[in-house]
Amino acid sequence: MDNENSLIYGLEFQARALAPILAETEKLKFIIGTQSLKQSNNQIHLVEFNEEESVLKPQLFHHTEGEVWRITSSAVDASKIAVCYNSIIDESTCAMKSHVLKLPENYDSNIIDNLEVSNKLDIPSNDVKTTEFHPTNETRAASVTENKILLWDLSDFNARPISEIQLETKNNLKYSLGKWNPHQNCNQFSALTETHLKTYDVRTGDIAWSIDCCHRIFVRDIDYNMNKQYHIATCGDDSFLKIWDYRQTANPIFSRSDHTHWIWSVRFNPFHDQLILTASTDGRVLLSSAASVSSENVIESCLTEESNELEAKQILSDGPLQWCEHEDSVYCAEWSPAEPWIFASLSHDGRLLITRVKKSLKYQIML
Repeated sequence: MDNENSLIYGLEFQARALAPILAETEKLKFIIGTQSLKQSNNQIHLVEFNEEESVLKPQLFHHTEGEVWRITSSAVDASKIAVCYNSIIDESTCAMKSHVLKLPENYDSNIIDNLEVSNKLDIPSNDVKTTEFHPTNETRAASVTENKILLWDLSDFNARPISEIQLETKNNLKYSLGKWNPHQNCNQFSALTETHLKTYDVRTGDIAWSIDCCHRIFVRDIDYNMNKQYHIATCGDDSFLKIWDYRQTANPIFSRSDHTHWIWSVRFNPFHDQLILTASTDGRVLLSSAASVSSENVIESCLTEESNELEAKQILSDGPLQWCEHEDSVYCAEWSPAEPWIFASLSHDGRLLITRVKKSLKYQIML
């Protein structure tokens, strides 16, 4: 167990939705959504971490629309978050919906209020998987349903649909998640369909590139390397973390299986891409090194005693470097965009861990 570098924040209800406030680069802030079976009890927690004093400052908001399954934040506007939630329609029917909410500039920690709806998304589906903000354009977003990718204009309260990409398949495959490619002028959107990854050019709706059978079982998550434009990480129910160069997709360029159960989340460190977070239903969050394929693949030369010749030596070896233990399944782990050495992880029992990278690892990378 390796939790000595962590702070714990406990929620009243179960939770599986966590996101960093991407546009906030001065303060360490994370957003959480709960999953109470009683719809009116659900909450959204905005948690700020004061690194100097090592304390957590939470702010609670009501989310009476239903249990939160996914939260994302805008990389441009720190006040905007997108929520996918399960809402009860009647006694026998419920539906997955999504809307964009606005965090207030000023709030009273003693008052629990509802968040203002910033954009209403009229999605013609009862099974919304995620809503992802465009990386650079605050008026654009994309929602993923079981068989469509919907592109939105968020200029008005009632978001205007711009276009849609229909999943074409003969095998009844369904989309499970999606994410913008931050490279290629942000004109590509990637979506997961069971064991496959399909990336579309949003200007035409055509497939730009794809990776078929990138995992033996279900693919759960993807993440782009911000420092190497052709590298993408995937994880899945086969317990593998893989990194691909999507110009040559026959085989991954990096592959490890260090978890004992399904991996639900994978994240490159946005500053030091040799560091990768994975969260699993085995109850562990692993901080691993993929130095051999990173932009920081630093090789030091040293003289051997016997031959007096230069020998190449990789400074940081591949594999697990640090881990933290939860008592329940972990569905998400996220880096702080404000501090490269801090990450958060959330287990289904409603326990948030704010964890620091070990100083020895930090100095090894920096020096």
